[in-house]
Amino acid sequence: MACFIMPMILAIIVTVVKHIARGLASKLKLNILNAMLWKGVILLVIEHIWHGELVPWPPFLTAMKSPTEIPIMLQEISTISTAMTLAVVGTWASINRNI
Repeated sequence: MACFIMPMILAIIVTVVKHIARGLASKLKLNILNAMLWKGVILLVIEHIWHGELVPWPPFLTAMKSPTEIPIMLQEISTISTAMTLAVVGTWASINRNI
């Protein structure tokens, strides 16, 4: 339902840091992390549109139509979305370590 939220938040933060602290960004190779996060977010958004979980009209997330589905969506964000984000960051860290 909303598993792309946490990677998108981190991608926005990394994008801002990348533009503010260019020296740090090149040292940490944040462009690799940024690309991994944004490409994952784009793919997840496309998948959610494909399955009708994301629509172009409010409330955008179909899980927010029914108040009973909101806790399920929040749990998905806090568990699955966080786990996916940590997996991407872990992969980037291992790539960054080997470069």
